[in-house]
Amino acid sequence: MIQFLDPRAEPGASPEPYTLSADLAGSPTIGLLANGFPDSEAFLDRVEEVLAELLPAAQCKRFNKGNASSLASDQLLDGIAKECKVVVTAWGH
Repeated sequence: MIQFLDPRAEPGASPEPYTLSADLAGSPTIGLLANGFPDSEAFLDRVEEVLAELLPAAQCKRFNKGNASSLASDQLLDGIAKECKVVVTAWGH
């Protein structure tokens, strides 16, 4: 006899609403941080296109930590914090 199992599990944690926000009035700089996996930069290309439509006064600045297996350096994070109002990070696959 063959028994088929549904691989979808019930969620282990309750969803929590995202409550962080930032005032993006004026012409904020938005950091886009790729994690070094393949396609992370390509994904952020599309994010940048959408942000340009939604926030035409905003400017995007690109960052890449370069190696998916390592943490972002303090120097990189400090630079992002100094230059950007907010940051979007992405990883590829």
